Amino acid sequence: MWDQVQETVQFIQSKFNTVPEYGIILGSGLGNFTEDIIIEYSIPYSEIPNFPVSTVVGHQGKLIFGKVGGKNVVAMQGRFHYYEGYSMQEVTFPVRVMKYLGIQKLIVSNASGGVNPDYEIGGIILIKDHINFTPEHPLRGKNDERFGPRFVNMSEPYSLKMIAKAKEIAAANAIKVQDGIYFGLQGPTFETLAEYNMVYRMGADCVGMSTVPEVIVARHMSLETFGLSVITDIGRDGFLETISHEEVLEAAKMAEPKVRLLIKNLIEGY
Repeated sequence: MWDQVQETVQFIQSKFNTVPEYGIILGSGLGNFTEDIIIEYSIPYSEIPNFPVSTVVGHQGKLIFGKVGGKNVVAMQGRFHYYEGYSMQEVTFPVRVMKYLGIQKLIVSNASGGVNPDYEIGGIILIKDHINFTPEHPLRGKNDERFGPRFVNMSEPYSLKMIAKAKEIAAANAIKVQDGIYFGLQGPTFETLAEYNMVYRMGADCVGMSTVPEVIVARHMSLETFGLSVITDIGRDGFLETISHEEVLEAAKMAEPKVRLLIKNLIEGY
């Protein structure tokens, strides 16, 4: 893994060598944040050595370098998922690459199903914690101390300071945000009503198929991390609406302007 990461980093640096401060992973329906980036260089995943290629509709598959509010950023326009058939090491490989390109902070976004009775479709959730129920752990196997310690402190997976700053930005712009605990499952099926009820009873507020592995690996490498979720469907006691991937993308698209404003201002002001 170490050699592959360094090979990929060297390849990217041979094409574009500005050091980014922020890494951004744009989830389902949120890829248009790239319009807020003053783009200086982009490269398709298919041209990057050792990189997987995204296979999900709504994930365009480019690594984009540029500036937001004068700060250097690198954005993943499309992420990878365990359910696509990749190993957890492959899913999280880009996070390791971004770390060695120079990022100090990671911002992740996703679309999720809401189980909290106070949530509504289109709601913006600031992830304050997560529950990992994916069937494979991204740090399973021999630990390479060059990346981080064997046993990772997960007492603050999502930066409390970044959450507080995001709340300030939301209040200043009349954007409603809520706290939430994210429950990570494998997918790719949407959850059954029984599974939604399980998620709620286990103490989570929303559920999805990404983010958790990336955040674990980010914390393994001591990256300060911020997570944000858009509620795209609702499942709770006695109620489960039908949902398709197209509807998820549409719901995420409705919330996208507010999400973009939050992320842009967070990068500029934090």
